[in-house]
Amino acid sequence: MVKKTREVALATRESLLVAALQVFRERGVAHTRLSDVAERAGVTRGAIYWHFKDKAELFQAVCERGTLPVEALLAEASQSVQRDPLATVRQLALMALTQLAQHADTQAMFDVIFHKCEFTEELAPVVAKNDADRAACLTQVQRLFEQAVACGQLPPVTDTFLATQGLHAYMVGLMHEWVLNPESYDLAACAEPLLDCYLSGLATRPPLCRPTAG
Repeated sequence: MVKKTREVALATRESLLVAALQVFRERGVAHTRLSDVAERAGVTRGAIYWHFKDKAELFQAVCERGTLPVEALLAEASQSVQRDPLATVRQLALMALTQLAQHADTQAMFDVIFHKCEFTEELAPVVAKNDADRAACLTQVQRLFEQAVACGQLPPVTDTFLATQGLHAYMVGLMHEWVLNPESYDLAACAEPLLDCYLSGLATRPPLCRPTAG
């Protein structure tokens, strides 16, 4: 009986997340009411409050449901010495783009985050968590670039901070624009040459460390 109740609760929570993603994408996060999500999921408004205390918590759960698995792999990779750190960066970035290209739910989630969400005070906790997660990911990528410098894959004068910021901006730009018009090109097929364009340029003409003032 307890197992059955737990299964029903998990199924209800999943249906709420699916419904929330749909409604957020259609109406935007700011204009979505919890009653809209409940109606779409076919449950009472009270069912939402059983699982989520407010819209911010629901939105955070929607974001986490679509979190790219590459984030966990990146955290793990940055904690150990890689024999080929640039290849590791390439593989993880390729996974992120491929995941986006091949999964409709991931596309919907990024569409909401990029184009259907105003980060108002109501969503302040979500913004704070997302900022912390992004900072952690950037730190992890920078560690891999530092390894690439140490093993000679990047010149010793490479500014790994700027290299990381550049890759982040490049990836976000690709994702942002592609989600606007997925029919414009085959992202899964083009992901490798697009990544190689940036990483090859990084290896030959990286941003250079500024000389310290003497």
